Amino acid sequence: MTEIPALQADIFVASHATSAQEQPIVAALTALGLSTRVRMLPPRRGPEQLEWLILAALPLQAFLSGLGTKVAEDGYRGLQKAVRAVIGGRGSVPDSVPGRPVVLQDPATGLQIVLDTDLPEEGYQQLVTLDLTQFELGPVRYDRVQRRWRSDLDEARPR
Repeated sequence: MTEIPALQADIFVASHATSAQEQPIVAALTALGLSTRVRMLPPRRGPEQLEWLILAALPLQAFLSGLGTKVAEDGYRGLQKAVRAVIGGRGSVPDSVPGRPVVLQDPATGLQIVLDTDLPEEGYQQLVTLDLTQFELGPVRYDRVQRRWRSDLDEARPR
């Protein structure tokens, strides 16, 4: 019997992130069955500063589907806990760096899902059943007022 290979996740870490911030997301993705590879990005100066702290490039639909099957085991809670550990612990991030999100990006489509610092549990619950085919441009963010995932760029395009 042939074993199905694990999904690959490339984790890109901003130069100012600490290993204490990097490890929770790596551990959570590994626990969810992904094979991870971590890369530290060189420091950037100037207007092209990174807007995120950690970017995880992985096949999003396969990841979210797999995460959805683990809901009975509270799989999304592991991701939620990891993201909050990464971006919630401000003590290890310089004061000049505002709370930056963790971003999940599909390498095939370039679609990004932004996991903001204040993403509520409801957002994580909806994430595991999110139909990514409804988005073309992204980035996709959770709208707390409308209580749903949306892309401003997709919604602004004329149909």
